Amino acid sequence: MHSHAQHQSHAGPHAHLYHPDPEALYHDTGIDYNHVHMIRNASVAKLYEDALRYEPGTIISSAGALVTSSGKKTGRSPRDKRIVDEPSTSDDIWWGPVNTKLSEHAFLINHERAVDYLNTRERLYVFDGYAGWDPKFRIKIRIVCARAYHCLFMRNMLIRPTPEELETYGEPDFTILNAGAFPANRFTTGMTSTTSVAINFQRREMVILGTEYAGEMKKGVFTIMHYLMPKAGVLSLHSSANQGNGGDVTLFFGLSGTGKTTLSADPHRHLIGDDEHCWSDTGVFNIEGGCYAKCIDLSAEKEPEIYAAIRYGAVLENVVLDEDTRQVDYTDKSLTENTRCAYPIEYIPNAKIPCVGGHPKNIIMLTCDAFGVLPPVSKLSSAQAMYHFISGYTAKIAGTEDGVTEPEATFSACFGQPFLVLHPTKYASMLAAQTQMHAADVYLVNTGWNGGSFQGAGKRISLKYSRLILDAIHDGSLAKAEYETYPVFGLHIPKEVKGVPAEVLNPRSAWQGSPEEYAETVQKLAVLFQENFRKYQDQASADVIAAGPKL
Repeated sequence: MHSHAQHQSHAGPHAHLYHPDPEALYHDTGIDYNHVHMIRNASVAKLYEDALRYEPGTIISSAGALVTSSGKKTGRSPRDKRIVDEPSTSDDIWWGPVNTKLSEHAFLINHERAVDYLNTRERLYVFDGYAGWDPKFRIKIRIVCARAYHCLFMRNMLIRPTPEELETYGEPDFTILNAGAFPANRFTTGMTSTTSVAINFQRREMVILGTEYAGEMKKGVFTIMHYLMPKAGVLSLHSSANQGNGGDVTLFFGLSGTGKTTLSADPHRHLIGDDEHCWSDTGVFNIEGGCYAKCIDLSAEKEPEIYAAIRYGAVLENVVLDEDTRQVDYTDKSLTENTRCAYPIEYIPNAKIPCVGGHPKNIIMLTCDAFGVLPPVSKLSSAQAMYHFISGYTAKIAGTEDGVTEPEATFSACFGQPFLVLHPTKYASMLAAQTQMHAADVYLVNTGWNGGSFQGAGKRISLKYSRLILDAIHDGSLAKAEYETYPVFGLHIPKEVKGVPAEVLNPRSAWQGSPEEYAETVQKLAVLFQENFRKYQDQASADVIAAGPKL
């Protein structure tokens, strides 16, 4: 293991010497550092002790992880997210469905409310970390919170400074004030509930009220990076990344349930990161120092690396465990479907520390097509890559019990719409420029249905086939394969992939139902793509618009 990771995990002998200047902190945030017991950059053991002592419902699992509760909110609250409308950033921001305006005045009311709450606590936790593994682009993030759980979570998710780095840390670039146990005032202009997650780019602050779900801080940092990085000429991406022994990097895009985490965890490749990356002029780097894995139905057989990472130092959220043995039941979703675990990236045995890599050789856009008409793999032109990146398509399979039989198409721009700050075409054109400059191959990989739709005769494409497709991408054989054009969508399908039956590769030949049913399904999905893309048409170039399905 790289030496940086070794002394990252524990504070080191002289870490306690580091203290941010209380005067500067008070001036910046309003936190009164003289009255409150301040716990700065605490060790894992100290945070365990405090969480167990002061936070009801906290326990230790049989594997040694800290089991916590995030209270009423067990997921993000995207409807309560606000960005401050102020002159220095207002013209850049993509206002609309994702980014809702909040006045500077309303932000200050929330800020005051958060500070007043935090100043009345008996103890506060401060954690100073970094976002971004490349020292040239990393930003300093300070977390101020009232729960040891929140502090340990962000200690795992941000990049932990070495004792030497803490000595010279200075002032943060961005501060997150987490007063999540205290509600927002619903009568404050711009509030829609007692929850508020607000970012002010001018003050470089984020304020959280009315939700104790720790993922708000993680995704808040991601949102901040989605603004600051493109401004610095660096592309921020909702993707996982890994690297082969030959140094070849692959980026994976994909929404929830498409296999992004599962497919990027490859025993023959090194994990750079599982969720958030940047692509600069020197290559890719992970934004985070940890992983935030879904735990529902987790097993040692299916995902051994993640299962083994849940040990001392890891934070388990909203899981149910056995009263006596303290063993977690990962199949239990009585509290939430969204059970999660946060652990430092060095808990993954084949993680690449530091989490940086060269320019990607392959880019894989994952989709789970429940209609069963997208090919298991197709190679995309530059314009098609932009079209599919802006579309960000997957299909959700509705619960069969409530009588819903249709798959529900989901489009999320850039495969991460909730976190975008600029217009999707801004990220897409940066991706196109980087891809062309570094001659990366782009593939669309469908991990969904084949032979029919999910409610018809179709079957889920086997994980074995998806892995063989990835192997063919990584060994370079797919780049050299012979291709045919798939009608309507205009995609290029390989005629053969080693180990994958030829009829599986073309959805038309794989289709078990009638030709009419197939044509109708293709038409249905093509129309959904076209309708969705109309939202971005005004900002997209002619060749990108032409790269979509043609009826």
